[in-house]
This record gives sequence, C-alpha cells and structure tokens, in this order.
Amino acid sequence: MTGIVLPDSRIVVQFSCGAASAVAGKLALAQYGATHDVQFINAFLANEHVDNRRFLADCQIWLGRDITVLADEKYGADIIQVFRRERYMKGPHGAPCTKLLKRRQLDAWKQPGDVMVLGYTAEEADRLDDFRDRNPDRPVIAPLIDLGLGKEDCKAMVIRAGIALPITYQMGYENANCIGCVKGGEGYWRAIRADFPEQFEALCQVQDDLGQGSWFLRYRSGPRKGERFPLRDLPDGPIRRNEAIPACSFFCEMAEADIQQDQAI
Repeated sequence: MTGIVLPDSRIVVQFSCGAASAVAGKLALAQYGATHDVQFINAFLANEHVDNRRFLADCQIWLGRDITVLADEKYGADIIQVFRRERYMKGPHGAPCTKLLKRRQLDAWKQPGDVMVLGYTAEEADRLDDFRDRNPDRPVIAPLIDLGLGKEDCKAMVIRAGIALPITYQMGYENANCIGCVKGGEGYWRAIRADFPEQFEALCQVQDDLGQGSWFLRYRSGPRKGERFPLRDLPDGPIRRNEAIPACSFFCEMAEADIQQDQAI
C-alpha cells in the first residue's frame, strides 16, 4: 500500500458496476469496515446499459452499504453531450468523458486523507505499479492484487453471492463501460454495431458533425495503413465482444493526467 491508512482516513471504493470493483469493495469492507468509514461511490453515466443500475442495487444488498451515486449536471451525465460540446471524442491523452463526467465528480466529493480502493486485478499488477510510481503520495489499496484475484475470480465470486453479472458481461463484453467506448478497437465496434445499432448510429452522427478530427480508428494494413477512418466506414470483419478495454473509472483519468504532465516536462 502506498501511504498510511490513518485511523481517521475514509476508505473510498469507486464502484464501476463491474465485478472487480464489487469484489474489491467487499474485501476492503471486510478488512476496514470495523475500524474505518468505508464509502462506496459511483458515477452515473446515461450511456451505460440500464442493467448496471440493477447490478448496483443488488451489490448494495450484498455489501450491506449504500452506494453514493454522483451524477454530472453540466452535460447531463451523457458522453454524447460531452463529445459535441467539447468538439472531440478521444485525444492524445485520453477521452474527455472520463475527466468531465467522473473525475470532476470525485474532485468535488473527496476529502483530504481519503484512501482510494483500486479494483485492479492480478492481471493488472503492472498498472498498479505504474499508478504508485506516478502518485507516491496518494494512499491507495488494491485488495484484488494483494490476494492474487483475477477477473474471472471476481466474476465467479459475484455469481456465487447470488448476483447476476451485468448484462454486458453476459453478452460477452469484458466490462460494463458505456455502450460504445472510444477506447475499443475494430472488433469491439463491430460488436457494438451488431448488438446496439441505435447507440452505434448516435456516435456515427457525432462524427458526421464533428468531422475528421473526431475519428479514432485506424487502418491496420493496406495502402492507407495508419490513416484514421470514421465509425460509419467500419469494414466487416471479426467481432470481438471480449476485447480487453480498460475499465473506465475515476482513476484512469488520473493516470492519463499524470502521463500528460510527464510528457509536458
């Protein structure tokens, strides 16, 4: 653990409506619930599958704690509004939706001395090391890594607790992010096009309006290799619902901000 968990520290679990954050929160509660104020927070996003709210409600019962839901008002907690008003979908240092719809909510809510619970799994130990290297003064705990628990372990623990995994998990997706995450690749977007055509079209329309600067997919071969192209021109090919996409939490924007700062030096 980075930093010291003081007796008066709040233990803050960012619940992302995924199995890993649910299990990380359960473990943190077991370790610190009797001695510390353990808080659970969630950033509501209008673009997540509606079943995420069902999963959150089920987990509240399992955890025996209320989960505080933070919701952006400026953009209506809607990534489409963020993309249109900020005039881009993904930049060199990440997507604006995480910063504006999640990080700002955390910044307004957090208190000095909060110890953050990271839902990194055993497969993501390198991400934890990188986070700690970049944030030596930020106290964090990662109970899943401490216990060697992977993503599949977390899913199994949730199921054994009698909780149905989020619908997107059941459909084969690796996480419960927004329907249509700009961090995904071609295979992922083909899956979104097939499973959620309305959401796919809404994002195509954003790119139609914003133009070439909003394109984030690239040709991987052929004479146009490396060039960007819009979602509307996504070619047919393999579908990958299980494409590994980083979970979109309060903390990924922190890491992106740290990277941006390093590159500016």
